[in-house]
Amino acid sequence: MDELIREFRTRFPHSGPVQVAWAPGRVNLLGEHTDYNQGFVFPMAIDAGIQIAGALNGTEKVNLYSLDYAAAESFLLEDIVPSQNNPWANYIKGVYVQLQKLGLGPRGADLAITGSVPQGAGLSSSAALEVAAALLLDALHGWKLESWDLIKLAQRAENEFVGVACGIMDQFASALGQSDHALFLDCRSLEYEAVPLPLAGRGYAVAVANSGVRRGLAGSEYNTRRQQCEEAVRLLQVELPGIGSLRDVGPEHLPLVEALPAPLARRARHVVTENARVLQGVAALKAGNLEEFGRLVTASHESLRDDYEVSCPELDLLVELAMQVPGVLGSRMTGAGFGGCTIALVPEPSLPEFEEHVCAAYQRRTGLQAEVYAFRPAPGACLREAADLQS
Repeated sequence: MDELIREFRTRFPHSGPVQVAWAPGRVNLLGEHTDYNQGFVFPMAIDAGIQIAGALNGTEKVNLYSLDYAAAESFLLEDIVPSQNNPWANYIKGVYVQLQKLGLGPRGADLAITGSVPQGAGLSSSAALEVAAALLLDALHGWKLESWDLIKLAQRAENEFVGVACGIMDQFASALGQSDHALFLDCRSLEYEAVPLPLAGRGYAVAVANSGVRRGLAGSEYNTRRQQCEEAVRLLQVELPGIGSLRDVGPEHLPLVEALPAPLARRARHVVTENARVLQGVAALKAGNLEEFGRLVTASHESLRDDYEVSCPELDLLVELAMQVPGVLGSRMTGAGFGGCTIALVPEPSLPEFEEHVCAAYQRRTGLQAEVYAFRPAPGACLREAADLQS
């Protein structure tokens, strides 16, 4: 934090009041590729995120500086176009475009950005960047937008400007996370519930293993999966005319799902069974049944691997290695897939053994270096006064 403020004041030596916004990344415990199908998800915010220091500069120009990339980008408010050299800047540009579309008239600003979320790991650094930018600009302009307005604005920035057809889960978790809880979200109604995670009380932690395999969402098959789901709905509407999305297709309809042409049958089967797993998982946690929750986590990975086909050999290996450690209750890939991270429910005393076993065997079999983190469920996005950061 102190380094961020120092860098900001060095690069932008004006006297305008400086504010800082923080937004966390997230891991999704259950409910993968269900959000854009209007289904159920169960993410938790993590204690790693993006922070932005900023001030209005009295011009029609926005100046950005990333400490992590040691890179700068500037643009005029009347001419916001995607950056080829600094892709990270496009998430903030997208937020500005959405604010303009709302007729709010955002003004020029100087912004310095840094973060602790591993890039390209599937921990939603992009959503954290969008949410932090939206929150900071709201504060600097005094608009006092509601949290849901900021969440939906951040999602549209990624959909329309960056070109990634993400659902709303990542921005939601970043904005509304709570300590020691995961968030059950109905992506259709946007109703949500904070569900206590009884992990610490039972001596378990959520371990995240980064495969080191980077994934490019906009250029991946993520958008293809979304199109396949929409096509599956169109075909299922012949027999189920009342459905609007795969959210409306229940386990009782699986015979109809499995009659779809390949690969649509597999894609739809994953979404239908994954929605059911989220509901079962929330019920298991409320009953204190971590073992059942862990079983559902592993079943989710098998479905993502075999039916949705968004895993990769490295993620499958990390899950396999995790399940070899005594006491691990479940493991799966998390995020959009094609690389990134896995999660595992690991006994806290076994974390050193887990890290040693997983990293050593993974490097031996792939030549890649995995990184293991233990994250806590964290609160969502917030503002902090620059003065507070130096106290």
